[in-house]
Amino acid sequence: MTYWYEGPLAAFDTETTGVDVETDRIVSAAVVVQDAPGCRPRVTRWLVNPGVPVPAAATEVHGLTDDHLQRNGRWPAPVMQEIAEALAEQAAAGRPLVVMNAPFDLTLLDRELRRHRASSLDRWLEATPLHVLDPRVLDKHLDRYRKGRRTLTDLCAHYDVELEGAHDAGADALAALNVVRAVGRRFAARLERLSPAELQTLQAVWHAAQARGLQAWFARSGTFEVVDTAWPLRPDLPAAA
Repeated sequence: MTYWYEGPLAAFDTETTGVDVETDRIVSAAVVVQDAPGCRPRVTRWLVNPGVPVPAAATEVHGLTDDHLQRNGRWPAPVMQEIAEALAEQAAAGRPLVVMNAPFDLTLLDRELRRHRASSLDRWLEATPLHVLDPRVLDKHLDRYRKGRRTLTDLCAHYDVELEGAHDAGADALAALNVVRAVGRRFAARLERLSPAELQTLQAVWHAAQARGLQAWFARSGTFEVVDTAWPLRPDLPAAA
């Protein structure tokens, strides 16, 4: 029997102008598909001219400048449609989709679809639901007492996953996919009997609990930051940009 973490997986990642899903924009994205561990991944990449300036702080992270994006990037509207089509294709094929910190990337894509296509991510996934695997949520639940940060770089180091060219959408997506395979193997006794559909439901519950725990920690620290409990997609906001 082949368990889900040894079978076909896809992964999605973006690079952006910032960290606000309501106002920031996608500047690059990638979808990676791998049929089995060790198989050569198929990578589809997009480079986007976001139509707004790219802050220097964002360029320092991913290396994509205004000049480069204006010269080489495509307009957002057709790109967002192509990305949505690619994710819908993964859902139709029954491939679970790995997304590190899913509420960020999927919500940002949803807002871009609303902004440029008068559409939404949910509309693209009406026919077949997408089963998301979030390495951050999985790791934090399955190894909850481990100290330290849980960025993609941290998870790669912990699970001995190679990450070449961090903050490139394709490299990050492939690394996240391999982390999920490693998590599956390490915690096989707890995961192998669960289907991706069952894990979708469980991760929503786990993420909500994790968010409430972080919110409580912020409150004790005197920080008034609000932590969203929604996963894998944040709800609509009427004032979304």
